[in-house]
Amino acid sequence: MNKRIPYALFALTLLTTAACTPAPKETKIANPGASVSGTVELWHFFAEREAAAIDTVVKDFEASHPNIKVTVKSGQDDSKVTQAIGAGNGPDIGLSYSTDIVGKFCSSGAWVDLNPYLSRDKVDLNQLNATTRQYTEFGGKRCAMPFLADAYGMFYNKDMFAKAGIAGPPKTLDELTEDAKKLTVRNPDGSLKTVGFLPLYDFYENAAAHLAPATGAKWLTADGKSAIGADPNWKTLLNWQKSLVDWYGYDKLTKFKAGLGDEFSTDNAFQKGQVAINIDAEYRLAFLKDQSPALKYGVAPLPTADSAGYGGGYVTGNIMGISKNAKNPEAAWELIKYLTTDDAAVTKLAGLLKNVPTTTKAIADPTLSSDPDFKTFIDIFNNPNSMTTPPSASGPAYQETFGQFLTNYQAGKVKDLDSGLRTADQQINSVMQLGG
Repeated sequence: MNKRIPYALFALTLLTTAACTPAPKETKIANPGASVSGTVELWHFFAEREAAAIDTVVKDFEASHPNIKVTVKSGQDDSKVTQAIGAGNGPDIGLSYSTDIVGKFCSSGAWVDLNPYLSRDKVDLNQLNATTRQYTEFGGKRCAMPFLADAYGMFYNKDMFAKAGIAGPPKTLDELTEDAKKLTVRNPDGSLKTVGFLPLYDFYENAAAHLAPATGAKWLTADGKSAIGADPNWKTLLNWQKSLVDWYGYDKLTKFKAGLGDEFSTDNAFQKGQVAINIDAEYRLAFLKDQSPALKYGVAPLPTADSAGYGGGYVTGNIMGISKNAKNPEAAWELIKYLTTDDAAVTKLAGLLKNVPTTTKAIADPTLSSDPDFKTFIDIFNNPNSMTTPPSASGPAYQETFGQFLTNYQAGKVKDLDSGLRTADQQINSVMQLGG
């Protein structure tokens, strides 16, 4: 499961790490075939059921690598890992939920370049999905490897669709608007009782990054600057979202949203039937099975502005890297290599965590695609129309800055969209220059 923390806090943590920590020590790579032993420490953010899944596969690793002992610390989010590295006592391996850190970690050296290990062990990177290869390297350094992936699409409530007379999921943004209005129920006083689709950017997984594939909107230019103001696809997305917000009424939407439960609790609004259509990733399937087994739902790709672009969604994932102050980098690499390139291990993890596998053989495993809902997300992951967010030396700063603009825009505080987007470009470029 890919989680996110507030971008402002995360960006500040990354900047602090880069600015106040000593330069990474030069790691000596062992000769090919050298014996690897000792203890290696892995920090990850998973908890409860998902943490137990990690433990299961780590035990498999220890059984096949008897000279290596793995110490696992669960519940360690990105900020804790980053701060520990900055203090000089970070783990050997960090397992992050955010691909947005890759640019910062690669450029600052917080995570070491894995290319020497990959070259020495003759690891074929073509076994990894192309998108995951893209978000695990930056500036010629591959400082991370993909640990499963998340594919974002759309969940919809079948009972609510049937009651509204809607035959199937919307495939275009216009259809999504039409269905959202049919599915919405208002109270006698005009307040919202149930919502077809809650379009606010600060609701659950409605991040701009997750919605950008709906129009093919690009984040950065080839030279690493903001492309938001010049790309008309952003304007298409923003105009669509704002028109739906205005139809509901911004104040009514914010009041309705304030009464909804936490995204990862049993009070999730989609799971409780308060929202009929929701943007989410494949990991939601496990939550539905565990928390709402009676809910009748369907899954589909993200609706798009142009039907020709239908079939894709947003792709991101979890990533692993070796800390610059790792005490046992060779053992760390052995564990990372096992968890990210061993097809049996990747398939087992995907089945336990309900995340998309990242090796080509694991993706094609029939035991995973036997679940039609999970297969939908595998198809989204493999679809050429799917997109991810590009890495940047400033980490997630460009997304955080644009997110602030979107919050103001949906509230009606931006009167001229063209002018607002140009200003957003300037602000994003300034923040990225500072962060880089």
